[in-house]
Amino acid sequence: MMPEYGYFALFAASFLSATLLPFSSEAVLSAMLIAGFQPTISVLVATAGNWLGSMTTYALGYIGNLERIERWLHISEAKIEKFRLRTEKYGSWFGLLVWLPGIGDVIAVCLGLARTPVALTAVMILIGKALRYIVLATLVCGGRNIFS
Repeated sequence: MMPEYGYFALFAASFLSATLLPFSSEAVLSAMLIAGFQPTISVLVATAGNWLGSMTTYALGYIGNLERIERWLHISEAKIEKFRLRTEKYGSWFGLLVWLPGIGDVIAVCLGLARTPVALTAVMILIGKALRYIVLATLVCGGRNIFS
């Protein structure tokens, strides 16, 4: 497979795993790193795709249509309500946790529903996503500097 297609596949997998599909972008990234893809580019591509996917989820929350959220993201109103109070308490800073499996999508939706400031929320989500992929890539690459 040509590297460009691999990076495109990583971007798509990372984007979709942050929105509609319940699968692991971490597995795709790990497989690519093991196959010899460049770690820095791989981390940047995975981060960009996953961040944009989460920002899409945030936007769905911002629009505030709970029926669409339940249908498209399979997040119940009860689950949203569970995280709503935390979102109000921590605001955009809660975006640092959007990378968490199982609850990250709910947090992104709640941030949108709470209408947290878009720019700050985007930065917090980006930081959380990037740190997760940097740690994963460092572990998969045996602890070596992935930015060299």
